[in-house]
Amino acid sequence: MLRSTAWWTQTRQYLELIRFSHTLFALPFALTSALLAWQAEPVRLWDVVGILWCMLTARSTAMAFNRIADRHYDAANPRTASRHLPTGRLSLTGVTVFTLLSAGLFVLGTLFFLMRTPANWLPLALAVPVLLFLWSYSYTKRFTWLCHFWLGASLMLAPIATWIAICGAVSWTPILLGLAVWAWVAGFDIIYACQDIDFDRQAGLYSIPARYGITRALWMARLCHATMLAALALLWWQASLGWVFGAGLLVIAALLVYEHVLVKPHDLSLVNRAFFQVNALVSIGLFGSVLLDLWVT
Repeated sequence: MLRSTAWWTQTRQYLELIRFSHTLFALPFALTSALLAWQAEPVRLWDVVGILWCMLTARSTAMAFNRIADRHYDAANPRTASRHLPTGRLSLTGVTVFTLLSAGLFVLGTLFFLMRTPANWLPLALAVPVLLFLWSYSYTKRFTWLCHFWLGASLMLAPIATWIAICGAVSWTPILLGLAVWAWVAGFDIIYACQDIDFDRQAGLYSIPARYGITRALWMARLCHATMLAALALLWWQASLGWVFGAGLLVIAALLVYEHVLVKPHDLSLVNRAFFQVNALVSIGLFGSVLLDLWVT
């Protein structure tokens, strides 16, 4: 009994480390890409297993690597000082092993797509370059305020990689969906980074809020989210979606407006609500609107 309790406690610590619940941010976009790809390709069990496997392991290794790379900054930042590595709740060795194990499982997961199409070696061939790109994000705040867009590009890979895994090539549909993800993630990461403006300046870290101030940063975040809506509007046309997706797009636009209403230059107390709750609704809402559109029309 004590062993099972200790095992669950340790497992929960690792799930908290990678913020497992935040998988809702990226997974719906990969599944949305799969829904659109399946209009031309048959749905197979290996697709679903491979997408879920690769999304979970890629995100796990990226988040764990980020915690390793940022552990000294996290310890010095009052907002993040209570995280697992600074407090010693998890060891550096343990998190390193978890990072490498997740990376290995990600590469292994690409084999599911080979079971689907034996001639499609692209997922396996691109697995390591994708991992290196995901890991590299953790160091971008050391040298560029464009780090938010690097994070956006990391999540942008989800719908594009999903399409390649299913179709064996890329087209405008996943590119437009990826651009929407890129702009959306960059926008909400800029908002989130406003919380650390003083620490980033003191520590010599780069971010848009640290460079331009909170007011200008929030305007840049709005521009990013306007770009997301434009990309989704083009996706609506490119993928020949119907009125259900159009209605969903209006809901997503309303959610993004609400997100920006919550966060003000002089009041960042609702950043977490805007970041976690509203953005989860945006990603789930997009997936739901595509699913319903394809079903109804």
